[in-house]
Amino acid sequence: MTEFGSSKLMEAVEFTGILSNRHQENPDFHNWNIVVIRYCDGASFAGDAEGEDQDGTKLFFRGLRIWEAVVDELMAKGMDTAKQALLTGCSAGSLAALLHCDNFRERFPQDVSIKCLSDAGFFIDEKDLSGERSLRTLINAIVHLQNVREALPKGCLANKDPTEVSSHISNSVLFVMFLNSLTDESLLQCFFPAELIKSINTPTFILNSDYDSWQIRNALAPNGSYPGQAWSSCKADIRNCSSTQMDILHGFRKKLVSELKVAEDKRDWGLFIDSCFTHCQSPFRISWISRISPRLGNKTIAEAVGDWYFGRREEVKYIDCKYPCNPTCSSHLPTA
Repeated sequence: MTEFGSSKLMEAVEFTGILSNRHQENPDFHNWNIVVIRYCDGASFAGDAEGEDQDGTKLFFRGLRIWEAVVDELMAKGMDTAKQALLTGCSAGSLAALLHCDNFRERFPQDVSIKCLSDAGFFIDEKDLSGERSLRTLINAIVHLQNVREALPKGCLANKDPTEVSSHISNSVLFVMFLNSLTDESLLQCFFPAELIKSINTPTFILNSDYDSWQIRNALAPNGSYPGQAWSSCKADIRNCSSTQMDILHGFRKKLVSELKVAEDKRDWGLFIDSCFTHCQSPFRISWISRISPRLGNKTIAEAVGDWYFGRREEVKYIDCKYPCNPTCSSHLPTA
């Protein structure tokens, strides 16, 4: 009964930031054909399962089929003749872009420039303040409820399976054997970006805050993980955090940056990891390109992504210093 579960409850979306058709707001992509796939499945377009709730309600999870149907329709409408394409999303949509990046690449001839952009979707498997892994519990529930296995990259699944198989077995049989012997832990790990990106071959740009406001509120300091209101003010606004709380947030940043080392080492990948307290930066003009946009290397996010996609710079990999070192981080940035 929300816009994330029914098209009957969806409202119109304004295209801003990377989606804008105004040159000043979106200099590199304003004249592209742009399609937004509305999020409606609860598992980043990865699930394919059906079941029954305790009250007898039939449940259908068809995210993977939705993804395939949408791309099929777009190809039929002319995307098959595209010379350039960019698959992107923010938050859960960012995870979807990572999950389907190589699949999207495979839809086009090799001479077509296909890249992916992941915005605010680099979720990390970190303990919360109480020592529990709240986000892991949530992801684990999604993985099992929705049967996401078919959407996970084959390379990640293969890397997670310890089974030794004779080299003469064909690839297709080998993959079946990998799937049959996968553990629940393997499926869970392949849904987290730290493992996922190891298997992505398509050039990808990771845009993220290393003090991601959604992860701080829901993964590091979820309600119930701390006594009383001890963290309520801090997780509402990073400027309210004590020095002790900031030490914990710096630890969160350290783990995120360490897990991004894989992307940092990939030659044709890009990074823009700022230290602003925000979540989802590409769909909003204020953070994408504006007078008060975050800047790294004297570049806005829009400029950095454009430099990376069109090869205007040999390498576009920016990782910010610790908060509050960056004076371009504004308190007006979105923190949803």
